[in-house]
Amino acid sequence: MGDGGVALVELAGAGKSYGGVRALRAVDLTVRAGEVHALLGENGAGKSTLLKILSGEVTAGEGAIRIGGEAVRIAHPADARRAGIAMIHQELDLVPALSVAENVFLGREPHTRAGTVDRRRMLAQTREVLERSGVDLDPRTPVERLRTGEQQLVTIAKALSLHARILLMDEPTSALSPREVERLFTVIDQLRADGVAIVYVSHRMDEIGRVADRATVLRNGEVVAEFSAAELTAARAAEAMVGRPVHLMFRAASGADGDEVLRVSDLVVRPRTGRREPDGISLTVRAGEIVGVAGLLGAGRTELLETLYGASGSKVIGGRIFFRGKEFRPRSPRSSLRAGMAFVPEDRRIAGLALDHSVVANTVLSIVDRLARFGLVPGRRERAVAEGETRRLGVKHSSLTDPVGALSGGNQQKVVLGRALLTEPALLLLDEPTRGVDVGAKAEIYRLLGEAARAGVGVLLASSEPAELVGVCDRVVVVRGGRSVHELDTASAGEAELLAASMGDVR
Repeated sequence: MGDGGVALVELAGAGKSYGGVRALRAVDLTVRAGEVHALLGENGAGKSTLLKILSGEVTAGEGAIRIGGEAVRIAHPADARRAGIAMIHQELDLVPALSVAENVFLGREPHTRAGTVDRRRMLAQTREVLERSGVDLDPRTPVERLRTGEQQLVTIAKALSLHARILLMDEPTSALSPREVERLFTVIDQLRADGVAIVYVSHRMDEIGRVADRATVLRNGEVVAEFSAAELTAARAAEAMVGRPVHLMFRAASGADGDEVLRVSDLVVRPRTGRREPDGISLTVRAGEIVGVAGLLGAGRTELLETLYGASGSKVIGGRIFFRGKEFRPRSPRSSLRAGMAFVPEDRRIAGLALDHSVVANTVLSIVDRLARFGLVPGRRERAVAEGETRRLGVKHSSLTDPVGALSGGNQQKVVLGRALLTEPALLLLDEPTRGVDVGAKAEIYRLLGEAARAGVGVLLASSEPAELVGVCDRVVVVRGGRSVHELDTASAGEAELLAASMGDVR
């Protein structure tokens, strides 16, 4: 572990440019056998580019790469695989219609002597690698039936099936519950003991402290700091990442006593295959209050928010919903938006953004009707609104006409949040609002939520991060098995109590 291992990965003077933009500049990096080496930095700092160079997705423009002491050229993912490198992407690269086993062995299926796919052996080998990953899934299950966190675990199992000696992990826990995170850490500990070198990218500093032996900090494509595990603190890492002291700006509980915006009483939704629908959820949200929804992966957090917004297609078969003092039946996102709700979904790239469309178009999408005059929307007016909102949110972009997909993850998330806030909602529904964003973007998002609450917006926030729920919310409702089972006041309860309640350990 750590300094005692042989250098498996060595980058010397690595550089990469896209057009006239320098993504990486003269980066030196060494990762040893049996070491977990964290890469830290804001979105756009160069972490993803470095991982893409090692995984063969892009070719380094400058510098040298040595794997196990031998100089190599990695110009294609196949080169990386031959060198013993496997990549776990933050954005899932699975084929939804195929089964778990078919995804794990896609492109390298075992064959019988007759030349056909040996499905029995493929299923057996998939079960073996799933067990090694601590994943309890039927390998015959189509991936499209799995929740996001379960799909993430499948990608990890797929990488482990390659028997790689170098593993690149890009935000591997971004969609995992605390229990799944601990399961992954157990796997990482086993890999470390086996001498595997791991390059680990995460924005969660508690994770870095738990698994990393060393950490390298990138800023604007350059290495600006390196820490040992003993030296690493969240404050020191954050300051190195952004070049100035950073505070996450958790807000004090508001003690909001505004009018009741939302009341959900014993909500029951008709169950669908592969989903844990609400099956007896009760909660309230007042104007100016931020209420959290906690629970382990598959507890029903996402399904609750999607049901309230009419985005899931699920049918409410029990209980009642009151919104702004009147009984409410969610029929569609459009009707919920018109009623005064706004929703920021869990996966911004699939459900939150039109990636090929401009920053302007994505920012004003939900208020186009409001901007129209005589049925037409003046481009100048669209641009003015988008310019004002992106400036207020601190969205970093080259041009408002650029595709929103070209922005970093944190800036994409701020565009989705800004679009929701432009609708001037009475209730803001947020599903994992800081998933996969850096510490600086988190601080901005927390600031914006605080501003919205002070302006009288009610906020219902589902998150898998206990620190976020305790730090941002006034109250937290714990959901387990589709039911609300506990409520915590964050003024008196901490992360330990929240985790205990989520796992059923409430006395």
